[in-house]
Amino acid sequence: MSDHVISIIGLVLIFTVATVFSVHMGALAIVVAFVVGTVFVHESADDIFAGFPGDLFVVLVGVTFLFAIAKNNGTVSWLVHGSMRVVRGRIALIPWIMFLVTAVLTAVGAVVPAAVALVAPIGLGFAKRYQINPLLMGLLIINGASAGGFSPISVFGSITNGVMSRNSLPGNPALLFLCSLLFNVALSLIVFFLFGGRTLLGRREAVAGPGGGGGGAGEGGGRTVTAALSPASSRSFGSSPSSGPSPSSGSPVSATAVAPASGGGPAVAVADEPVEEPPLTLDRARVLTLLGLLGLVVGSLFFDLNVGLMALTVTVVLSLVSPGSAKGAVDKCAWSTVLLVCGIVTFVSLMERIGTIDYLGEGVASVRTPLLGALLICLIGAVVSAFASTTGILGALIPLAVPFLLGGQVGTVGLIVALAISASVVDSSPFSTSGALVVANSPEARRDTVFRGLMVWGLTMAVVVPAVTWGVFVVPGWF
Repeated sequence: MSDHVISIIGLVLIFTVATVFSVHMGALAIVVAFVVGTVFVHESADDIFAGFPGDLFVVLVGVTFLFAIAKNNGTVSWLVHGSMRVVRGRIALIPWIMFLVTAVLTAVGAVVPAAVALVAPIGLGFAKRYQINPLLMGLLIINGASAGGFSPISVFGSITNGVMSRNSLPGNPALLFLCSLLFNVALSLIVFFLFGGRTLLGRREAVAGPGGGGGGAGEGGGRTVTAALSPASSRSFGSSPSSGPSPSSGSPVSATAVAPASGGGPAVAVADEPVEEPPLTLDRARVLTLLGLLGLVVGSLFFDLNVGLMALTVTVVLSLVSPGSAKGAVDKCAWSTVLLVCGIVTFVSLMERIGTIDYLGEGVASVRTPLLGALLICLIGAVVSAFASTTGILGALIPLAVPFLLGGQVGTVGLIVALAISASVVDSSPFSTSGALVVANSPEARRDTVFRGLMVWGLTMAVVVPAVTWGVFVVPGWF
């Protein structure tokens, strides 16, 4: 039995055993990598450890650590409150704002994981506060990153167009970007209505004016009231809005007042669970945190600095200048998710080192029917990219498609578009960096649910999207 077959069997066993038995999948993946690497492939421990994704580990830990501090010192609540004023309290617009922000970041040059690392903690904070399905929020953020990821100046776009140019193949960067953008918008619409977006329509938050004392529901003084339920499901609570801590305290209180809906409609009641008062002022800790987040954006966009290393740098600085903010923050890092993702990637790296990925690609390249070969290339690109680097897959599989493209029986641009979309939309898999960041930043109580949801969605996309893009962009031979 060849090493390639053994590694494929090992991957199947990892998912089967972890599903049937109560075994942590990440730990199991590292053990299987150890057994396969030592017994069958004859690798040393150093070779196995070489596949451990240290960069991904630092990104996951650094970003979740930083936003744990940002939550502790009230910066996240301040951002949430300010952003709700921008969208005028329309809850349904929040996921789309996150989609747009992430798309813009990747379109102007941010790598996809970096953009998701910047936006996911804030977006998932919105989801928790306003009772938005975290799967809905996470998928729109990831789809937004993919939507902008193939602009001519983006990382994915540059890699894809560069491979085309080096192989003397005709390309169309603008069409590639447009098709990816439109496909991800359409996919996000499906996600929006599939994961509870319909219930968000019509929901509003009563937005207070600056300082909490002017305009909106906060007019006349008193606390800012969050209208988290739709008018149809609103309930009244009888306690006085003037009781409890003052707005400046930033301490959790029970929202028990009723805010008048805009436009003179029926009253919209708040949820009867404790909510955190949004901080209405910027103190030193929050200003420094915002400057750190701004530095994170500038460093990743314009200086190509590692997001994880930058995030850890900011956390260390904040811990020094504001020790109270860092208290307990390290315990809030998503350690279980870190082990899970890093373990799976370690095993997939073993498969890459022994040539299993290339073995699968070469097998596809030998198919005599060009259209069937094109479908298989898209399918392999999607499945492998769900567990490995999308950047690496794009650089490796496009050359494998050259024999089909040079034969003229398959449209060059059509196949590249189909392959690019197939390999990128599966970044929603929890085993990819983007999916892992969404899981890591989800509310702890729902982390397992989000992980399972992203795994089902990501694997579904790995099967469905190649067939759809192949049928839309390759079979008709439009381009």
